[in-house]
Amino acid sequence: MSKHNAHRPGAFKQVNKTHKTGRHRSKGAISNEVKGKVNVKTLSKRIKGELGREARRHQAQQIRQNKRDEVLKAKRGFGCVQAPPILVTLIPLQKELDTNNVVSIFKNVDESANISFSPCGSIHLGISRIKRRFSLIIPPVGDVISTLDAAKVSDTVMFLVSAKTNNEGDISKVVDSWGQNILPTVLAQGLPAAAVALTNLENIPIKKRQKHKQFVENEISKWLPDEKILLLDNNMDGLNILRRIGSQKQKKIFYRSRRPYLIAETIKYTSQNSDDNNGTLEVSGYLRGQPLSANELIHLTGFGDFQISRIDAPEDPYSLEKERKKSKSSVENNTMDCETVTKILEEADASKQESLQAENILDPMDAEQTWPTEDELIEAENSTTQKLVKVVPKGTSVYQAAWIPDEDAENIDDLSESEDEMSVEDDIDSDNEHKSDDEEYESVALNAPFNDDHYDEDIDILEEIKELKKIKEAKADKEFPDELDTPQNMLAKLRFQKYRGLESFRTTPWDVKENLPRDYARIFQFENFERTRKRILKNAENKEDGVSPGSYITIHVKNFSKQMFEMYCSTQNRPLIIFGLLPHEQKISLVNVVLKRAGESLIPIKSKERLIFQCGFRRFSNCPIFSQHTNGNKHKYERFIQPESTVAASMYAPIMYSPCPVLCFRQKASGTLDLVATGSVLSANADRLVVKRVILSGHPFKVHKRSAVIRFMFFNREDINWFKPVQVVTKFGRRGHIKEPLGTHGHMKCHFDGQLKSQDTVLMKLYKRVFPKWKYETYFPTISSNFIDEEMK
Repeated sequence: MSKHNAHRPGAFKQVNKTHKTGRHRSKGAISNEVKGKVNVKTLSKRIKGELGREARRHQAQQIRQNKRDEVLKAKRGFGCVQAPPILVTLIPLQKELDTNNVVSIFKNVDESANISFSPCGSIHLGISRIKRRFSLIIPPVGDVISTLDAAKVSDTVMFLVSAKTNNEGDISKVVDSWGQNILPTVLAQGLPAAAVALTNLENIPIKKRQKHKQFVENEISKWLPDEKILLLDNNMDGLNILRRIGSQKQKKIFYRSRRPYLIAETIKYTSQNSDDNNGTLEVSGYLRGQPLSANELIHLTGFGDFQISRIDAPEDPYSLEKERKKSKSSVENNTMDCETVTKILEEADASKQESLQAENILDPMDAEQTWPTEDELIEAENSTTQKLVKVVPKGTSVYQAAWIPDEDAENIDDLSESEDEMSVEDDIDSDNEHKSDDEEYESVALNAPFNDDHYDEDIDILEEIKELKKIKEAKADKEFPDELDTPQNMLAKLRFQKYRGLESFRTTPWDVKENLPRDYARIFQFENFERTRKRILKNAENKEDGVSPGSYITIHVKNFSKQMFEMYCSTQNRPLIIFGLLPHEQKISLVNVVLKRAGESLIPIKSKERLIFQCGFRRFSNCPIFSQHTNGNKHKYERFIQPESTVAASMYAPIMYSPCPVLCFRQKASGTLDLVATGSVLSANADRLVVKRVILSGHPFKVHKRSAVIRFMFFNREDINWFKPVQVVTKFGRRGHIKEPLGTHGHMKCHFDGQLKSQDTVLMKLYKRVFPKWKYETYFPTISSNFIDEEMK
């Protein structure tokens, strides 16, 4: 047989071009070369369990669905029968508004509603028609502290406005002076879900109702631009408002959502003996927020931090199920009360319970050598040299003092007199500052007529003089910041012995552990505050141990003072709030907060002035120091908070974690509280450098090119030699240094980097670190500290 030959294409056969892969190899070529080997990236993805694109898409879809389910579950369980009632605070924005009429409307929204009153003043409404429970709180009008306490734990804040007209039938003012003070205060504290209700609109003619409602919306929109005005004139309006509150979206307040909190429904004080000053305070209420453990510490607003002995679970006296049981038992057994059973949920363990220690134990012998060695004793016996006593700044070491010339040394007798001069407080800078006594002030008379027969009875002339002096000092500090006059009755090197010169305020290093005061031994410090804050807040959100929120519990507070309980009983209309503390929040540290001037008050706020702070759930009084809120490692000390300015306030206070709102009040002599600043907690950093600056000024006497003779900066030759290493600058931007003193009356020759003008001013900047004073006190307002409007007087 003949062998078959393969077909050979002819000259006209089409031959396609091969695919050009470019510079890289084709997939087929790669697969032929690797010969079944797995890629390194693919192998690592399999080991790490990384998902493909389709699996990641399904995973993201599942995460979104889980979040929707959680939100829907929380919304359905909000205010239901098993959950705690919706806490609603009613805040009238007018002093004349009758809250009893509003409460009567809510009571009659449903005939089958269960209404009960707690001993602490709250009103409980159980409406089976909408399957929701509500708890209404009405703080007294004019009491700023009670209103803030009720609003900080509420689920919804309802502002009440009454429709009213003046005698001529025109629309009168919607928000009076009380409303204008409380609205920005509540907003600065952190406003939860809000609602605005308009009452008494039926008293206005029909043709003017829509116009009046529009006028109210325009006025309220200044503070609450997104809120709709709801009508509250009859029972149907009240039911619609409650239905809206029960289904509206809740806003998250961060400092509250990370902690357990409770508002008291019933309070009971017990002690073993009648003579004991300390006893047990039993507080019952609905636990909200995070779980609460009996080993944790709690804070009672206005009273301080306390420990828990145990937590009980009594029967909920305001539940709808108990009302049904009562009605059933009354029909069958002709009795109205059911037997209540109290269950102990958790008792405190002494080995695990947090301590109330707020300060470090001060050891005066810390880092000291208590007993000398033999070599030191022999050296002391053989030493026959006479010691030389020198006047040096406080905190100067022996090594530093050795560089001071021996001619500056003084005898021991003269040293006592110099120490008396050095003991003068360094804060007398305000007395030596520029005082513009020649400034004139004019009083503006109001156009509205008023009766001034008894006008002087409400004026404290001493307070007026003090405020006028403070205004003059603030104006001088704003016009000539940090400039001081060199004293002529004492040496400048003694007056400014704690100050130093810096080549650059921003880059010159400064040891943060240098010459610390004794109060720093009493506080707690963090190695890294930001890292600790993130860890603690993350653990607080994922907390599972303890009593779960939503249940009606009784907290037994240990070692509660009988005097505190009597103080609270004298102001029964003020709500009692309990907050659980996170780790380290009972300890004292150097807390820094950011403040911005608020309100219409133009009275300057001086550094180290006593102010009242509300930081989240805490309320205390303190005397902070102010500094610039900058990003550098050194922050310039501010003597005053100028209007429309932002500063950082540093003070010794309990540790608080940001974000946390801060309200700053100033208490007047009459006891009234005036909101002067708002802000937030910055950190608890004890290494924050607050540097005080003073500027000594001099004037050119003779100018010759780059050299000039300067006078009026110093008045002694000795001071010029002391401050000779410090750099001098001018207001026109020239830099220079002191070459030599001239004569004995303070003239000195200086050399600059450019031609000096005769109208220029020579400045020398000196710096020292300042610390706050230990002035922390828990603030509990008395009846006289309530807000009293001047018109009400």
